[in-house]
Amino acid sequence: MPTTVIVIVVSAIATILLSLLIGSLLYKRKLQKNEENADAKAKLIIKEAEIAAENLKKDRILEAKEKLLKMKTEFEEEANKKKSLIISNEQKIKQREATLSKEIENLKRKEGELDDIRLDLSAQLEHTKKRKEELDKFNQQKIQVLENISKLTADEAREQLIASLKDEAQTRASSYVKDIMEQAKLSATKEAKKIVIETIQRTATEHAIENCVSIFNIESDDIKGKVIGREGRNIRALEAATGVEIIVDDTPEAIIISGFDPVRREIARLSLHRLVQDGRIHPARIEEIVAKTTKNIEDEIVEIGERTVIDLGIHGLHPELVKMVGRMRFRSSYGQNLLQHSREVANLCAIMASELGLNVKQAKRAGLLHDIGKVWPEELEKPHAIVGMELAQKYKEHPAICNAIGAHHDEIEMTNIISPIVQSCDAISGARPGARREVMEQYIKRLKELEQLGLSFDGVDKCYAIQAGRELRVIVDAEKATDERAGQLSFDISQKIERDMQYPGQVKVTVIREMRSVAYAK
Repeated sequence: MPTTVIVIVVSAIATILLSLLIGSLLYKRKLQKNEENADAKAKLIIKEAEIAAENLKKDRILEAKEKLLKMKTEFEEEANKKKSLIISNEQKIKQREATLSKEIENLKRKEGELDDIRLDLSAQLEHTKKRKEELDKFNQQKIQVLENISKLTADEAREQLIASLKDEAQTRASSYVKDIMEQAKLSATKEAKKIVIETIQRTATEHAIENCVSIFNIESDDIKGKVIGREGRNIRALEAATGVEIIVDDTPEAIIISGFDPVRREIARLSLHRLVQDGRIHPARIEEIVAKTTKNIEDEIVEIGERTVIDLGIHGLHPELVKMVGRMRFRSSYGQNLLQHSREVANLCAIMASELGLNVKQAKRAGLLHDIGKVWPEELEKPHAIVGMELAQKYKEHPAICNAIGAHHDEIEMTNIISPIVQSCDAISGARPGARREVMEQYIKRLKELEQLGLSFDGVDKCYAIQAGRELRVIVDAEKATDERAGQLSFDISQKIERDMQYPGQVKVTVIREMRSVAYAK
């Protein structure tokens, strides 16, 4: 029994050892196979990498060759261009050398001719000198004979002759001077009339009197209700933002915009047009559209100024002066459009200066800028001619132009010939029948003074004269003026208007104080 157990145990141990040996051999074979597979994969990856590197190398070589070929081609083209330019310059130099050689030959030939002429002149001078000596001797002999006959010396005879001819010469000279002066006056008057008439005929244009009303046409009367808004809030917001009066009445398919300032009327008209097209009409949208339109008008003013100076052929004008020229489009002078008037004066000055043989460019420049002081809003005390002259001096205009601007209404002395030309052309442009209307200028001046009076009070933000000057609408800053202060302001402004201004009828002073609280949800 023990022997059997030992045999079984030994067999089991032998079996286990054999199993372990076989497993070890199998594991080694598996490891060897895995190593062989890994080596094969590594060799395959290395081979693929080598192939890819070779292809990349070939591509880079091809790209380098193409780039080199392109650079070579460009270099050859540039070299050919420079070579052709050098050949062309050499040909020009050769032509110039040939021309210079011909000119040198001509000069040498002319020098030879001059030498011959010089010799001939020398011979003639010698001959003339001899003839003069002979004549002097003959004259001396003749004088001696005359002295013997008249028993007077040559000096005495000369004095008597001068005395006798002096009175006759003075008489004839005075007669000639008188005739020449009369003829000159006639010719000058005739020539001046001719120049002025020709100048007017060449620049004659139609004139349209500026008015204070613009018509905004609408497709349907239903739009009027949207413009007015609930309880009139839209129309009030539009009037407050633009400073004009919006009149919505029974006129079919039309809204009337009233205001003395053409810029405000144009802003109001364009704003209404955009609001009607957009369809969204409420106070916040109105203020947004008016702000955008105001910016667009400023850009349009610059564009009008640039287009005007280009049309007239005026160069080198300062940008601020160009902007003021554009601003003339929205100003009037005695009812006459200021830009049209200034352009006409510029053309008249150019034609008149050309007829008189003067500097045409300076005359045209002075004619365009002569009323520039009318569009400068910051200076109200000085005459517009002086303001315009100071602006021209500030922006480095020529002294002759500055003098012409300042002297065209005789505020200063004229020191240049262009100044009377500008004054004459200004009178010509404004003197045509129907060109101007003095009542309009006085009316606009009164309305501006009314607005300035309102703005002189503390706390006033904006001030607009509407209803043809019968109402002054004052908008105050809600943070600076209380409700009590607003009521007091209306009384104070009305009292000052009564004291300082002359006006027909009565002026209604309306003070508006609006409090807003704005917050943003983010």
